[in-house]
Amino acid sequence: MNWLNSEAFTLFDQRIIWSDMVGNILGLITLALGWRRSLLTWPVQFLSGLVLFTAFYGHLTGSAGKQAVVMAVALYGWWQWRRSRDRSADGHIAPRFATWRERAAMAAAAAAGTVAVGLLFKAHPSLSWDAWPDAYIFVGTIVAMYAQAKGMVEFWIAWLLVDVVGVPLNFENGYAFSGFVYVLYGALVLWGMRDWWLRSRRDARPVLEGAPA
Repeated sequence: MNWLNSEAFTLFDQRIIWSDMVGNILGLITLALGWRRSLLTWPVQFLSGLVLFTAFYGHLTGSAGKQAVVMAVALYGWWQWRRSRDRSADGHIAPRFATWRERAAMAAAAAAGTVAVGLLFKAHPSLSWDAWPDAYIFVGTIVAMYAQAKGMVEFWIAWLLVDVVGVPLNFENGYAFSGFVYVLYGALVLWGMRDWWLRSRRDARPVLEGAPA
């Protein structure tokens, strides 16, 4: 699979690598499917992780390991959405806001996880290109995917916080296509967050007895 690490083309004097392009296009599709609350979100997310894992395996062990975690969380998300009983009228998962306890738990997990992973990356520089920002993006991605699996509107906010660091970091480290895709992620995140927020308000309204559903 060496072709995944070869150059696809050059854009604005930036080398676009096949794995970077294919994996992130799949990631963009994943985000769009998540906005639509489609169960296909998770298989596509898994495929995106698999492409990047294949590209990294053998020479970037840390990056491959991160993609393995992403694939595991994608399987969890698929299982969670399949078994969820919280459905909207359209049959898809019903978005909801997290409780304050859930928000506090996710924020604490994100902070502790970033510190732990950042220290790991600092101790083993071969695992990461830039220890602290990379740890922040990695842990933030896992937290966002977990919140998405639970149908929480806050998952969009987590993605937005990942984007803030992800865009400049990817450009700085030569992953131009990832940088461009993260810009598109930002636009989709804002649009998706608005849609989920409106749906959570609509789905939470009580249905009066005798009124049409």
